[in-house]
Amino acid sequence: MVVFLANRTNLQSKRLHDRIQNQLSAEFNDVRRRRAEPREAGSHRVVGDVNPRQFLGDDEYPVTTARVEIGFQLRTSDPYEYYWFNWIEPDRSLLVGWHQDDTHGDLGPVHLQVNDSSTAIDHQPAKFIDSHPLDIVERRLASLQEVVVGVEWDQGRPVGLDTSASVVEY
Repeated sequence: MVVFLANRTNLQSKRLHDRIQNQLSAEFNDVRRRRAEPREAGSHRVVGDVNPRQFLGDDEYPVTTARVEIGFQLRTSDPYEYYWFNWIEPDRSLLVGWHQDDTHGDLGPVHLQVNDSSTAIDHQPAKFIDSHPLDIVERRLASLQEVVVGVEWDQGRPVGLDTSASVVEY
């Protein structure tokens, strides 16, 4: 287990995203840092490609390509950073991930979100982790498999998260 100090006052966005890139390189393929697009908050994203069948340990998983995208916005109006930690399956138009931002305040500072293409179809409250961003990445990564398999499907389309499972505790 890696321990990260809670002092986040001197974090720099590019350096942080470079460290996230290094951290993900052990788990994912073609891990790269990119500039955030104009519609995305924050300045950078780290993207890593993955074979879901290998990552999830399920030879029958319906797709063979996915990617993880992680981004942090360090300077916010709140006393904590914003982040987006998403699993994306382009072939099935699925996005599932944690979002700690200023949206969905009724769910708390962080929520799990499921999208079908660009349409959000489910939001569930998720555990707030007041920790260094690299610790957040490690902890979310440890929960990612359960969250991905917790997505419910109907006729080939994602319809939400299985709320009877512990997936919403993350």
